[in-house]
Amino acid sequence: MTRPSRWMIAILFFTVVTAVLATVALFAAAPAFAAAETAAVPVDPSVMRWGFTAAAASAGLAALGAGYAVAQVGTAALGALAEKPDLFGRVLVMVGLAEGIAIYGLIVSILILNRLG
Repeated sequence: MTRPSRWMIAILFFTVVTAVLATVALFAAAPAFAAAETAAVPVDPSVMRWGFTAAAASAGLAALGAGYAVAQVGTAALGALAEKPDLFGRVLVMVGLAEGIAIYGLIVSILILNRLG
């Protein structure tokens, strides 16, 4: 196995930081959302807690997966571009597909939050 490059480590680090910050933000916002929702419709607090946990896990794990995918695809893409620079368009599409994983996780997180209230 090859040694990871600095760019791959940097991308993975920033993705992990983003995932952790998104998870912390969702957990920090949970009491405020729960308080606002309890005024309108009485909902079991454990349901709200698990719903926010699911939304945070969805966004965080999707961001981690996307970071890993972009690191792997980006490393291979740079190797391919070093040999054949005319593959830039195809490589850009592959990196974009790997980034789509994070967007899917964010969409699922929003759907979960909408379902809660």
